Amino acid sequence: MAQASGQQHPISIYMWIWGLLFVFSFFSYMVDYLDFQGLMRWSLILLFMFLKAGFIVGIFMHMAWERLALKMVILGPPVALCVLIALMVIEADYTFLTRIVFFGEGAALPVHH
Repeated sequence: MAQASGQQHPISIYMWIWGLLFVFSFFSYMVDYLDFQGLMRWSLILLFMFLKAGFIVGIFMHMAWERLALKMVILGPPVALCVLIALMVIEADYTFLTRIVFFGEGAALPVHH
């Protein structure tokens, strides 16, 4: 009999991760149920989203056991996109505030026809 090549992981790891995913989903739903607003709401929603995505990629896609080169190929582009999005958010605030300073309060509001 030939041995199957590859790494076998205990089922308990997967069961723990499924449990954590349900807990994170519960907390994410509680953010809506408890009616959090503003920055707190979106920070918590993004936190739980990234935690769930990280566990799914790390455990179910076996990234936790892969080589560094493969991790960089798969995870590098999304991290670069997140950095670029953060830079755009910072630039958007600067542009918005500059528009208010130079053109006045009314210039920052969108025009509806």
